[in-house]
Amino acid sequence: MILKKFFFIIGFIFVLFSSCKDDDDTQESVIPLETQTPIDDEALVAYLKSHFYNYEDFEDVPEDDYDVEIKLDSLTGDNSSKTSLWEQIETKTIDLEEQGGNVVATKLYVLKIREGVKDNPSIVDSTFVSYQGTLLDGTVFDGRSNPVWFDLSNVIRGFREAIPLFSGGSYSIQNDGTYSFKDYGQGIIFLPSSLGYYSSNQNLIPSYSPLIFTISLYTSNPADHDSDGILSIDEDIDGDGNPLNDDSDADNTPNMYDDDDDGDGVKTIDEYDLNKDGIPDDSDGDGIPNHLDGDSA
Repeated sequence: MILKKFFFIIGFIFVLFSSCKDDDDTQESVIPLETQTPIDDEALVAYLKSHFYNYEDFEDVPEDDYDVEIKLDSLTGDNSSKTSLWEQIETKTIDLEEQGGNVVATKLYVLKIREGVKDNPSIVDSTFVSYQGTLLDGTVFDGRSNPVWFDLSNVIRGFREAIPLFSGGSYSIQNDGTYSFKDYGQGIIFLPSSLGYYSSNQNLIPSYSPLIFTISLYTSNPADHDSDGILSIDEDIDGDGNPLNDDSDADNTPNMYDDDDDGDGVKTIDEYDLNKDGIPDDSDGDGIPNHLDGDSA
């Protein structure tokens, strides 16, 4: 695929992915996760078992040919003998915590058509993606045929968790200054409503709607949101894979957005690794790096 100078495109997030506003002002009680989760999963499994994608169209094309469009159809009539999505997908389980501390295991499903050849992005990196979003009934609610930059920390949870399962591709710069991509990841993501917009109505997306995205991941860039010299994904202090819930100084700003992680008045970049040996400094030898230790002096 040939693109213009993509690295100079201003990064932005579409309302579709980042909005939390409910288009319906009517206040209704929210269905508990433990009630809605099995309903969504039943709907997704039924869809996966009764549909297929046009995998045969991808079998005879060269590896660098990305002109084939991903299409979904039902296993009926002449298509009844096709291989179902259910036989080809991978599953990822994500624990969500409700108010009150109840933890509910939710599942997203991923079908990898092409995995990509470069490193996988993290859940908080910047990614260059094209996509189309649909409901289970085939309604298209959004899409971009040309890739755009997404900061995965600002998108819906399911998209954030699924995109890192793919890898980007390689690119070359043409004589006219355009970029040519190849070997990038492509596939389909199937999300329960709890990893999308759940009880919120979003334009063409009714509340409690499972979502489908066909995606292509062209490339990604590691992110350092607070420019403190530490990659955002490495500010995951508790090691649960999610740096968005780590806040060392309890100031309601996650470390990955906080340029003074321990709140001691010294910026993280000025106490993280001053001798540049790749090891976080620990002046008082208490086992807590200076940038996370409010009394390191």
